[in-house]
Amino acid sequence: MNESYKTYVSVVGRVLLALMFILSGFGKLADIQGTAGFIASGGLPAPAVLAVMVGALELLGGIALVLGYQVRLAGLALALFTVAASTVFHAYWSAPAAQQFVTQLLFMKNMSVAGGLLLISALGAGPLAIDARRSAT
Repeated sequence: MNESYKTYVSVVGRVLLALMFILSGFGKLADIQGTAGFIASGGLPAPAVLAVMVGALELLGGIALVLGYQVRLAGLALALFTVAASTVFHAYWSAPAAQQFVTQLLFMKNMSVAGGLLLISALGAGPLAIDARRSAT
């Protein structure tokens, strides 16, 4: 594969992975009370604090992926968050039978996203990124 292909496909991949987190993080920060209520429904402590932390992680981590800034760290943090959140909020193994299929689908989608984030964490952002410019100087 030529380098031009890798350059542009890596950018598209980062943007597509980041979009979910940017939109979700913005939504969480725009409705802290609603987000805190949802977090509380999962039995987690300090829901208002977690709402702000999770919203900031998703928004800033997503922006970092788009820009190609500290993607190894951002990818790892978002992957770990995605696995943890999926285990708590998409626990299909304990969902009622009527909800099990959709819950499992959401869980598996999130595991796939986590896999993509781990690949970015392992391989880096690619040549069209702030990280690449910083390492070239």
